[in-house]
Amino acid sequence: MSDVESYLGVDKSLSGRRWIARACNDRNALAMAQRLGVPEIVGRVLDARGIDLDEAESFLNPTLKDLLPDPSSLKDMEAAADRLAGAVIRGEGIAVFGDYDVDGATSSALLKRFFKAVGADVQVYIPDRIAEGYGPNVAAMKKLREGGAAVVVTVDCGTTSHEPLQAAADDGLDVVVVDHHVVEEALPTATAVVNPNRLDDDSGLGILAAVGVSFMLAVGVNRALRQQGWYTDKPEPDLLQWLDLVALGTVCDVVPLKGVNRALVKQGLKVMAGRHNTGLTALADVAGIDEPPGAYHAGYIIGPRINAGGRVGKSDLGSRILSSNDGAEASDIASQLDTLNRERQEIEARVQQEAMAQVEASIKETGKPDPLIIAAGEGWHPGVVGIVASRLKEKFDRPAFVIGIGEKEGTGSGRSVTGIDLGAAVIAARQAGILKKGGGHAMAAGLTVPRDRLEDLRAFLNDRLADDIAARPAIPGMTIDGGIAVRGANLQLAETLAGVGPYGAGNPEPRFVIRSAVIAHADPVGRDQSHLRLSLTDESGKRLNGIAFGAVETPMGQALLKHGGAPFHIAGKIRVNSWQGRSSAQIIIEDAAPVW
Repeated sequence: MSDVESYLGVDKSLSGRRWIARACNDRNALAMAQRLGVPEIVGRVLDARGIDLDEAESFLNPTLKDLLPDPSSLKDMEAAADRLAGAVIRGEGIAVFGDYDVDGATSSALLKRFFKAVGADVQVYIPDRIAEGYGPNVAAMKKLREGGAAVVVTVDCGTTSHEPLQAAADDGLDVVVVDHHVVEEALPTATAVVNPNRLDDDSGLGILAAVGVSFMLAVGVNRALRQQGWYTDKPEPDLLQWLDLVALGTVCDVVPLKGVNRALVKQGLKVMAGRHNTGLTALADVAGIDEPPGAYHAGYIIGPRINAGGRVGKSDLGSRILSSNDGAEASDIASQLDTLNRERQEIEARVQQEAMAQVEASIKETGKPDPLIIAAGEGWHPGVVGIVASRLKEKFDRPAFVIGIGEKEGTGSGRSVTGIDLGAAVIAARQAGILKKGGGHAMAAGLTVPRDRLEDLRAFLNDRLADDIAARPAIPGMTIDGGIAVRGANLQLAETLAGVGPYGAGNPEPRFVIRSAVIAHADPVGRDQSHLRLSLTDESGKRLNGIAFGAVETPMGQALLKHGGAPFHIAGKIRVNSWQGRSSAQIIIEDAAPVW
């Protein structure tokens, strides 16, 4: 067990976690709180995220003016911008080849809107997830060439597509790769490979999502057009109008929300609140969002609906709705995506049940989980394997792959835990000849494996990651930012904490413990009665409402329902809850421990 003392003495909570206080310099936290005029606990949150006194104000109010870098700092950006500006000026056909997830959909929609705004001939191609798989393929590139494209921009893909891009070059097609995935030493044949994670790129922008790189490309091409006099007799587009797309893709791709990403998301959510994008407005309406959208709405409400098209429906629906200015068309696609999202949830539930049973049977047989968990099943839909991998990762605190097996090969997606580079491991497996395709980044990866090499893959990845997994704590930890009383968890604190967002990777949402809370009321709620709604109080007599999603059948949920008047330490996130025009503070409950 770690030498660090557990928070409030909780070595094993009701969810089986050890509570650990996030490190903080008390003096710096107090100084920040006093300078900013916020509660001391907010100063602690800032200090614990590495924010110092001098940068605290700019962290709370990030601006693109201060944080947006020169696009030319990205390797190959000038070559990409010059080629695309030339295509616009000469009237050449431009095609955008995108991935089918939210990052790819937002990237392709952003570039379509930009190129249309500057008068270019542009088309978008999103591959079919089942028939074509991820990334460029020879047939698709040939089709784009025959359809009049002189240059293709691949977004959120292309870095490892050596064969298709070589074939495109042989066919006379220029390709600009815009990507952010892990890069090997050998680059594909292309006019430009704009990827801040390529080994010879020293821009320091490796945290960008593909949509962030796409926005940088738009800035670069726009500047090249301006320098060449393109806007002498026509208006120059306002690129900031598309920051809502950048914010959506950045949040959904779970890249670190710090530096320029923080500014892009903060400003992009403001643009999103203006409801200028017809497709985003239609998605918000069909999802019942009736408040200014935040990172939560982007990541957990809008994003899954866009993803549903690529997962279980038509792969191009997400890109189409985000680039549409037709209200009727957008409303129709939003309804389709909403229906597909419900279908995706049903498929996901079936695959998750089977995958969980498979892993638990293996653990029962061997006595412990493998260093890396791999679940594979015949006919599992490739559109949900990534989501199920996330569920396995969360349950077993291990990196996890879920693979849908077809007639000749399996298509899988993996999710990792902090400190385990899954993308590098998958690339190594491909280089070892085990995989047909494979790549990704530290926290997520995808692969295609011949069905007769599945056990070789399992052995290779487990052997490669065994030492890193063994070094992790036996009992998973839960980081706590501080403890507060019920009376301190008020609306003012919730609103101040919202200002420290947007939250996500690199800027985790703070988690607090309501100390020695008494449960005044507990009820199962929700359509399937799986959520737990609580009313908490303490010696102050104040009340705080809370909800624990999907908790009713868990050990934690059962303990809270059968509390018998006993006090509990309740861990979770303090947020603003808006309902029918009224706002209040509430706690999103993630864990609990009895007060001994």
